[in-house]
Amino acid sequence: MNEIKIETDIIKLDSFLKWAGIACLGTEAKYYIKNQDIKVNGEIETQRGKKLTKGDIIEFNGEGYKIV
Repeated sequence: MNEIKIETDIIKLDSFLKWAGIACLGTEAKYYIKNQDIKVNGEIETQRGKKLTKGDIIEFNGEGYKIV
């Protein structure tokens, strides 16, 4: 599990994907989300603006990312 440190209390899903290096561009993040490739805490997430907080686990392409 990869641990990704954020400096704020919350981060939006699309911003997190860019911050973690999963997506290079916002359009790429949007594509992954719309394509239902992203899970947040075990559930498929389709909202780009989903607010994430420390402790949330994001899954993409068999990799896990925990916000710390």
